[in-house]
Amino acid sequence: MLLKKSLVLSCALLLSSSVFAAVKSQNVSYKKGSETFEGVLFTPDNVRGKAPAILMVANWMGITDETKTQAERFANLGYVVFAADVYGKGVRPKSTDEAGKLAGKYKGDRKLFRDNLVAGLNELKKQTNVDTSKLAAVGYCFGGTGVLELARTGADLKAVLTFHGGLDSPTPADGKNIKAHVIAFHGADDPYVKPEELAAFEKEMRDSKIDWQLVKFGNSVHSFTEKAAGTDNSKGAAYNELADKRSFADATQFLKDTL
Repeated sequence: MLLKKSLVLSCALLLSSSVFAAVKSQNVSYKKGSETFEGVLFTPDNVRGKAPAILMVANWMGITDETKTQAERFANLGYVVFAADVYGKGVRPKSTDEAGKLAGKYKGDRKLFRDNLVAGLNELKKQTNVDTSKLAAVGYCFGGTGVLELARTGADLKAVLTFHGGLDSPTPADGKNIKAHVIAFHGADDPYVKPEELAAFEKEMRDSKIDWQLVKFGNSVHSFTEKAAGTDNSKGAAYNELADKRSFADATQFLKDTL
């Protein structure tokens, strides 16, 4: 009986170690022309050979501890994850006011936004342990807007996942360039995404004739995956544990289906 219990325990430990591999992280500097950026690369210890990979784009605060937690979450599934730098090395907002101004700059200049994200994707492709035929982009809030903009460039992505991201586009005709499967996770009560923007996004996706999904979570507002947002929905941005868990489960399956 003791031997049987030991075998069961050993199997359980083996399974858990394969699902939740240790993750290494390192800062990576890269260039776009003369401008330097600094992202963070997350690599599961159990990667052998080339692995599917994710370009992650953070919210308007840039790469923070929250970003690193989300990146490790996906790396634990076996993906190499590169948290891209949109703003440039050393440019890190210290407040939401600063973040709003920086994000506004890029939302107002979508070409610059796209170019900086393409630079991050190119850096991810250079990693020797990355299977460049199996790439996804995952973004949160401002970063959710970003991964859609990256897809609209015709980037070689298999999957694009946006969590509570802005869905508007000044150039919806660019949707025809999208090669990826797209899924948008949206808080049904998000006050920052106007109904007309949601309708325009759906039309863009239909017109692009790609595989896409829009998943709405009830009782959820903006930032529903971010614990730092608190839990007061009346503020317009708040964490929702159920929406967080469900969206991650959906994302996990979506990546399995598309990569």
